[in-house]
Amino acid sequence: VQLQASGGGLVQAGGSLRLACAASGLTLSYYAIGWFRQAPGKEREGVSCMSQSGGTTHYADSVKGRFTISRDNVKNTVYLQMNSLKPEDTGVYFCAVESRWGSSCPIEYEYWGQGTQVTVSS
Repeated sequence: VQLQASGGGLVQAGGSLRLACAASGLTLSYYAIGWFRQAPGKEREGVSCMSQSGGTTHYADSVKGRFTISRDNVKNTVYLQMNSLKPEDTGVYFCAVESRWGSSCPIEYEYWGQGTQVTVSS
């Protein structure tokens, strides 16, 4: 199983980026998905998650209204559209998948991607 994240980069505050996470070795439609980030010197935090059906999503308060999680089960890829970026969004972004879904974001994830760097300049 491999999750390959891409789409990170350097962007000015107010700009946008679209992260992608291509999955191989598994059927994405069977998995809930999550995006996380880790800023320098800080713990990893959950950004967003989506159920297997795509019908339920959750977002961290810090990104609500600016970020959108989505999935394309045909392409076996998940996305994170990030708009109105702020310097505090800087960090390494990770995708993850989990086969179990309750009523909210999974506590643990089975598989993780390698991360992609997002840097937002002021």
